[in-house]
Amino acid sequence: FFSSLLMATKRLPRRSDESGSSEDFGGDVVRLKPYQYIHVHDNNSNCSHVILGPATFTRQEHEHILNQPQQCIAIPPRHYCVVENPVIRTSTGELVKDKHGQAKVRLGDKEIRLHQEPFPLYPQEVLVNHEILPLRVLAPNTALRLKALRDFEGRSAGDEWLFEGPATYVPKIEEAIVEERAATILKPNTGLLLRARSTCTDRMGTKRQAGEEWLHIGTGAYLHGVEEEIVQTVQAKILTESRAISVEAVRNFVDVFGSERHAGEQWLVTSSMTEAYLLGPNEKFLGNVDLTVVGPSQFCMVVDPWRNGKQLLGQREVRRGRTQFFLNPGESLEDGIVDVYVLGAEEALLLTANEGFKDVDADGKEVQRQPGDRWMIYGAREFVPSVHLTVVEKRRSIALDQNEGIYVRDTKTGTVRSVIGETYMLAPNEELWKKPVSQAVLEKLQAGPRERSSAVVARDPTRVVSYNVPHNCVCQVYDYKSRKPRIIFGPDMVKLGPEEEFTMLKLSGDRPKRAGVISTLCLSLGPDFMTDIVQVETSDHARLSLQLSYNWFFDCKHGDVAAGTKVFNVSDFVGDACSAMASRIRGAVAGEPFDTFHKNSSAIIQAAVFGVNKETGKPRDKLEFKNNLFVVTSVDIQSVEPVDSKTREALMKSVQLAIEITTKSQEAAARHDAERREQIAKGQLERQIIDDKAKSEKEKMVLLGLQAESAAIESTGASKAEAKAVAAAAEIEGQSQVNIAKLRAEAQRVAVEAELRAEDIKKQAELGFQEEMNKLELEKAGQLAEIETNKFKSSVESIGRSTIAAMARAGPEMQAKLLKGLGLQGYLMTDGTSPINLMNAASQLTGGAAL
Repeated sequence: FFSSLLMATKRLPRRSDESGSSEDFGGDVVRLKPYQYIHVHDNNSNCSHVILGPATFTRQEHEHILNQPQQCIAIPPRHYCVVENPVIRTSTGELVKDKHGQAKVRLGDKEIRLHQEPFPLYPQEVLVNHEILPLRVLAPNTALRLKALRDFEGRSAGDEWLFEGPATYVPKIEEAIVEERAATILKPNTGLLLRARSTCTDRMGTKRQAGEEWLHIGTGAYLHGVEEEIVQTVQAKILTESRAISVEAVRNFVDVFGSERHAGEQWLVTSSMTEAYLLGPNEKFLGNVDLTVVGPSQFCMVVDPWRNGKQLLGQREVRRGRTQFFLNPGESLEDGIVDVYVLGAEEALLLTANEGFKDVDADGKEVQRQPGDRWMIYGAREFVPSVHLTVVEKRRSIALDQNEGIYVRDTKTGTVRSVIGETYMLAPNEELWKKPVSQAVLEKLQAGPRERSSAVVARDPTRVVSYNVPHNCVCQVYDYKSRKPRIIFGPDMVKLGPEEEFTMLKLSGDRPKRAGVISTLCLSLGPDFMTDIVQVETSDHARLSLQLSYNWFFDCKHGDVAAGTKVFNVSDFVGDACSAMASRIRGAVAGEPFDTFHKNSSAIIQAAVFGVNKETGKPRDKLEFKNNLFVVTSVDIQSVEPVDSKTREALMKSVQLAIEITTKSQEAAARHDAERREQIAKGQLERQIIDDKAKSEKEKMVLLGLQAESAAIESTGASKAEAKAVAAAAEIEGQSQVNIAKLRAEAQRVAVEAELRAEDIKKQAELGFQEEMNKLELEKAGQLAEIETNKFKSSVESIGRSTIAAMARAGPEMQAKLLKGLGLQGYLMTDGTSPINLMNAASQLTGGAAL
């Protein structure tokens, strides 16, 4: 029921205009249900009153209904509402009206109405926010902070107080809710830091001044008062046997242990004092302090130690294990926890005195040490330094092989010496000296004499610099202290003294020779060779490029120091020798024409380099350089190439002509040999014919003799003789015919064989001739192709790629420019005989631009 009334009240808002006149709602008769009301305005008295149902209201002519029927305000139990401009009632609850019968209201005031019978809103009364609110229920450990808006019930405006739960808060117009606060739950080892907003008495009954801070310690719920504010929740610092805390006093106070603390004082709180420590408002946490544990073979140096409750500033204290302690505020460890120096038999410690003190040496004698003194203690032993001295370094005996050494410098005199091939321990006034070595020398020391330099591997600069001189090589070392060189012949090892340096040679290299290409520490005595490219010019101005190889050696015997010193007189013997020989060769070639030099190049160069013996007229066998004992034994011409293109073409033509002459001579020799073989075959055939004819004549003579004999027999006997003669003649004739046939066959066989042999010889001659011709043709074609290739390559290089590209683009660009000049966008050319697809052509000519 109350809910329906509340919803009806919300759905029926009051409607009136700013002039105060209201719209006339409904007709002349209004029927009001229970708990409904309307406002009626009387135009005669200019007053408004409320008509409450159930009722039937008949409107008079001078009356206006200001609103539609509305439900009365129904407040459920434990709810309230706020009415603005409430009507005034008497103590008995009756309305107070003015003399015109209008209900009086408290304009600008408000009234809180709790659960009651449904009531209407009188004219000018307004339900604030058109809502009915539930009463606020406070749970335990919660409270409302209230503030008085006006003086009432003994409170002054501005007073604040707490309304604590559990309870139901009934609001009042005279007070306002500032905030709702909940109690802070404090767990074990937790505190609450509070601050007084003004002078007051806290909830524990202690008087506090404005701005004062204090720590509330306890467990459970704590609801701070209205004059208290929570600064923060403080967690206790848990202390263990291995951890303590450092605390500083912010102001003078007495701590929880009853000790008086002064502002700025620092102290330790350890687990022996309490297990958990809550920092108060007068204390500042500096940090955790871990337990310092020093083992049995360790020690530490404590700076600014505490002793008897006082801090000894500027002093130090040595603490050796086994021990454990917390560092007090202001104390620090110098270099942390350090292991005890354990010295072996080959080890020692270099010490220096920081201040004067009495010490005991190794023999047990008392020694007075002065500040700055340096001395050493030797193992085997353990050593813990005192506060009066400083350990400079730990030294160890340096074991050196026969070919190993170190540089040692005396710190008192400054002299440097080298110690080689012994185990050495530095004295107190000695130190290792770092010998500076240039980067170029380091590269050559780590690379071979003929190897290129690679990445330099880090080396110990205190070690003696050594270098293995290769076989048949010589090395020079210069001593800047004595100003004398030292010559070493390989194979041997060079060990540099403190004042010695290698003589680094910069030799010419590459083809043609360039200065400073090769760097080396030693020189090979040879024999060896070197190659150079020299450009010369003949008397007929033909420029040639000669690639020459020289064989050389140094005329220096192994162990000859004087000769070895001369070898290093010329720093760049390669460049010097090549320049000298190139000058001689250019002078000699300049006086010879190209053809003569081309035919006699070796002899001319040999004579130019070595010179000519005046007695024999032949070139000498070697060239000697006296200043450095350098000897050149031979010169080899590896290649001769013309520098000028015309000379190269002339040389190619002469080579081609020589090839043609050789080809023709070979052709003539082959032809002559074939003709000779043919004549021999013909002679043999004619001779065989003559022999056959001679044999035939002999047979004829025998035949004639037989014929004569048969005639004689014929004369002696007629028939018998005739018959015998006829038979003998027939026999002889048959035999002769057989012999003649045999002879003819033999002659024919001989003739055929001779003819076959002649034909075979002719074919073989022709085949050999053809093979030679084919070889010559192939060589000729290859040389011509090479000539054409070189010619085309030279033409391309002389013309240039950009020129060829421009030539290739010249034709199309010229055509494009001509078409552009004629104003043609396209054209079609035909010879009149080929058919044309006019449809496609027309579409291309007309539609190409559109596409």
